Amino acid sequence: MPAFMTDLWRQHKGIIVILFLYVVLSTVYSVVTPLFEASDEMWHYPFVKHLADGGGLPVQDPQNLGPWRQEGSQPPLYYALGALVSAWVDTSDAEELIWRNPHADIGLPMADGNINMVIHTEREAFPWSGTALAAHLVRLFSVLLGAVTVLGTYLAAREINPANQPMAVGAAAFTAFNPMFLFVSGSVNNDNLVVALASLSFWWMLRLVRVGPSTGRFALLGMLLGLAMISKTSGLGLLALAGLTVVLLAYQRRSWRVLFTGGIIIGCVSLALGGWWYFRNWRLYGDPLGLNTFVAIVGARHPQPTLQQLWGERAGFTMSYWGFFGGMNLPAEPWLYVAFNTLAGLGIAGLAVMILREMVSRRWKYEQWARLLVALAWPTIVFVSLIRWTLMTIATQGRLMFSAMAAISVLIIWGLTSLVPRRWRWVPTTLVIVVAFFAATVTPFTTISPAYARHCLLTPEAVSHIEHRLDADFEGRMALLGYDLESTEITPGGSLAITLYWRSLASMSEDYSVFVHLLGVDDLIIVQRDTYPGLGSYPTSLWKVGDTIEDRYVLRVPEAVLTPSEATIEVGLYRLADGSRLGVLDESGSVVSDNVRFARLSIRRAEVGGIPNPVHFNLDNKMALVGYDLDRTAAAPGEAFQVTLYWKALSKMDLNYSVFTQVLGEGDNIWAQKDSWPRGGDAPTSIWEVGQVIEDTYVLVVKEDAPAGAYDLQVGVYLGETGDRLSLLGEGGHVQDNRILLGKVRIVRP
Repeated sequence: MPAFMTDLWRQHKGIIVILFLYVVLSTVYSVVTPLFEASDEMWHYPFVKHLADGGGLPVQDPQNLGPWRQEGSQPPLYYALGALVSAWVDTSDAEELIWRNPHADIGLPMADGNINMVIHTEREAFPWSGTALAAHLVRLFSVLLGAVTVLGTYLAAREINPANQPMAVGAAAFTAFNPMFLFVSGSVNNDNLVVALASLSFWWMLRLVRVGPSTGRFALLGMLLGLAMISKTSGLGLLALAGLTVVLLAYQRRSWRVLFTGGIIIGCVSLALGGWWYFRNWRLYGDPLGLNTFVAIVGARHPQPTLQQLWGERAGFTMSYWGFFGGMNLPAEPWLYVAFNTLAGLGIAGLAVMILREMVSRRWKYEQWARLLVALAWPTIVFVSLIRWTLMTIATQGRLMFSAMAAISVLIIWGLTSLVPRRWRWVPTTLVIVVAFFAATVTPFTTISPAYARHCLLTPEAVSHIEHRLDADFEGRMALLGYDLESTEITPGGSLAITLYWRSLASMSEDYSVFVHLLGVDDLIIVQRDTYPGLGSYPTSLWKVGDTIEDRYVLRVPEAVLTPSEATIEVGLYRLADGSRLGVLDESGSVVSDNVRFARLSIRRAEVGGIPNPVHFNLDNKMALVGYDLDRTAAAPGEAFQVTLYWKALSKMDLNYSVFTQVLGEGDNIWAQKDSWPRGGDAPTSIWEVGQVIEDTYVLVVKEDAPAGAYDLQVGVYLGETGDRLSLLGEGGHVQDNRILLGKVRIVRP
């Protein structure tokens, strides 16, 4: 072995091993995760393909979306490099491979599944070809970019504390073995390039603080920043960090020349490389960042939360930093979050203790404090920009902090190693490596892979053991053989598990959707589940004659359900394109219905303090709806629904809020409405005492021209002077809506 390689291994064997393990693990994640099931990959990849096909940069139009949707608004460097990697592959089968599941529960973990955003077939199987090959090549390119991030973390840690080798190795491992980082690094996602460039930029700024400025070093930093600027808009935050670094250097040397020279060189080089993209955005969209078009496509956040309400989303935020897979609908095992949060919490506490200790002892020199300030400033800059972004659109995802991942890992491990004497620093580092590596290794096989496995076909023996037979024939195409229920007692706010047994009676070219309804009084739908068979994984066009599967559906029963009452289950099949249902045939072959109904279920709950239908809907921590009652669930035009609401004051209110009660149809058509201060003005909210419960009744007269149908009954609270509604807060304080849905009511024509 050459001498330089021997020296390299002796001095840096820790990071060499970490990098090797990272590449292996990230490749495993990229292979185990089905194509287009990673974060926004189904939109990132079409941008790559478009450039590879010679299509040029897309021009975004919210009224005419391309297959890349909002990702076409992203700076293009990652996509251009991905196109170079995959341009030689024939990807003419892309539309067939990106076969979207229209019923996927994106951003919403469900108890029964239906997480797959696309339908997966043998076209994705190894050996890869066509679009599958191209996508995996770009995924491999992303894996290599992730290795750059891991190396950048290691180099940054060595710059901050050259004598603390355990800290450098531990920080690299904390980055490399983060399951969410491995998941994203094994996918087609432009985060991979900007995170790698941000990690290198962060390291280089720390190095500038240690070794001092020069024209070449400033120019190199400008190049890194310019490349980051055309990788993702979040790369612009590095300009602020670079500005801070230059100020620290100038102050250290008491030199205006360093300040102006550094600013001019970094600014000119970075703008020369990346400025053209923002000029293009300004010319095309009137916004240098192009965020106006991006938000118009992805949707603005409404209602906009306050900072206090954003704090209520912290649980999901931290979960998606450590591991929230698929389309933000596949959480990791709970122990994983506990393990990583504990390590991070100990590291942050250790960092705080270390800083206080050094402030008291005054042993650190200016250079060390400057490096700490740069390390603290980078996550702060990214976090502040993320808050601004998530106020504009729903984006409370911890993975969007990955641009500052190198700094975060360095700070946490620095804090951990500072909790023990110098000779024991390898102990916390080893603990981090073991825990993180174990979590990263098991997750693909215990969480990701099982979630996307296709349902196994039932054997004749299993079919013979179906307890509740139905044998319903849907126009000779599908048969509903039977069902099982876990319970016939339902509690509002709980769930109901139903198992259905389906069999294919004929080859089908169409993909039929399944609907499962829980029906209450007046045939009103209490809750429903719509999905392709196999909970999204097995559309009917893939079935062979005689295929039989077991599908388990979990219906989340809303909290707002009138009790006591009875319910039944309604099941059927329909064409998604036009909503037309398949008929159910009798023995003679005649259509007798378009659904199958079965089972009788009871919905019950105990009253609380004499309040009927107790619920708890928190409105901005000011007041809560704690119960309600409804005199009827069906009314004709000219008749009225009487709704009684029970409010509880959660805090003292200085303002008088109005209550709205509405029967709402499609297109926001209001067919019955009553707005008023509580109790018709006799109980204004400004006089409520904390803890007081107010009984509040409204009469909603149905309009004479109201069409027959089932409509939403909604209530809410607003300030009359401005029309601003109070936000409905979920568990933890995150904003759910600005209205409360109290289920359905029916308008009937005489």
